Amino acid sequence: MRRMKHFLIAAASSLAFALPAAADPIRDATAKELPSLMALYKELHAAPEFSQHEVQTAARMAAEARKAGFTVTEKVGGTGVVAVMKNGVGPTILIRADMDGLPVTEETGLPFASKVRGKTPEGVETGIMHACAHDTHMTAWVGTLRNLAAMKGKWKGTLVMVAQPAEENSAGAIAMLNDGLYARFGKPSHAIAFHNSAALPAGTIGIRSGPTFASVDSVDIVVKGVGGHGAYPATTKDPIVLGARIVSALQTIVAREVDPLDSAVITVGSFQGGTRHNIIPEQALLLLTVRAYTPEVRKQLLDGIARIAKGEAIAAGVPEERMPVVTIRENFTPPTVSTDPFATQLKTLFTARFGKDRVTDIAPTMAGEDFGRYHIADPSIQSVIYWVGGVPQDKWDAAKASGGKGLPSLHSSKWAPDAEKVIGTAAEAMTAAALDLLQP
Repeated sequence: MRRMKHFLIAAASSLAFALPAAADPIRDATAKELPSLMALYKELHAAPEFSQHEVQTAARMAAEARKAGFTVTEKVGGTGVVAVMKNGVGPTILIRADMDGLPVTEETGLPFASKVRGKTPEGVETGIMHACAHDTHMTAWVGTLRNLAAMKGKWKGTLVMVAQPAEENSAGAIAMLNDGLYARFGKPSHAIAFHNSAALPAGTIGIRSGPTFASVDSVDIVVKGVGGHGAYPATTKDPIVLGARIVSALQTIVAREVDPLDSAVITVGSFQGGTRHNIIPEQALLLLTVRAYTPEVRKQLLDGIARIAKGEAIAAGVPEERMPVVTIRENFTPPTVSTDPFATQLKTLFTARFGKDRVTDIAPTMAGEDFGRYHIADPSIQSVIYWVGGVPQDKWDAAKASGGKGLPSLHSSKWAPDAEKVIGTAAEAMTAAALDLLQP
């Protein structure tokens, strides 16, 4: 009897080993689409377009959505695309991808690297590159809509798939909302997006509740002085020296005025002034980026910048009519918050699907993302943006061995994610999230 029992156990073990793993419809559907998705990714990577000029890119996204059976509207908020699929009574959810490239000359060495060139709004000729890998976002978006179109029997509700322009200059989301996005296509109960990560190994999902991306303000300070000969500085009010004093004093806002438990950044990215060695100019120009997570800290930073600029000018003896002019540009990006309980719901879903080794908590970043506007436009909308790691495993291992050195960041001319893992993971995760929300 004991021998028969051992035989049955052994036979059962052999049979279990021989049987194929249980089928996973979402993973299988994504794997089936992956070869054609990779071809699309390479096509998009080689042909990036600037913010608000995504004409060919938008046409390509619209064509893919129509082919999958969606009702497509183009030129929403400029070059935006909205693809809608109604499938019975149920919730409305919004899934967004961004389309724009950056003024970066590519140096990845990829065989399908971008060779596109163009001029920035400032008139600077440059290469154009998907250096933030929005091409992976668009490709995973296409994979998701293909999956969901093929799985209509598994969900009920309305899908609103948004291909958004101009994320990089923070103009795209607000333009689509101002063009009646919710009024025309339905207000969603949930909005979802993902961003590829240059700080996580390929195929790893990073997710958090709460502030995920910071608010971003671009601030110009025109530092006025009284120009003159460089040999006679006493007859002038030197805007170069005054500008330098302002730059130094600005650092005290974060260091000595903002609560240490709050996060804030003031960076002077450009200091322009003068034409020759021996001429003290009439003015100089400082260009700043300002980052925070809350409206209160943002106001504190902006008020402090204006106060310090004027105060330093007064201390330097600049005439009242020559006080610095502080201008906050209109392309403000609000903070992006991943809301609870939706963020917790997705983390649980992703952990069950991919395993705890591939899903991790992440810290917030001081980078900006205009995805937050979809929630801000109506705070009743639950909203989550999650990360999908793109660092190739061999490069991740090498960087880990060297103490984290040597990895290119997002916006780098050398950023080349493991696109297959990013796209495959993101499309599978997004499809699973949509099906979870749209359960019949």
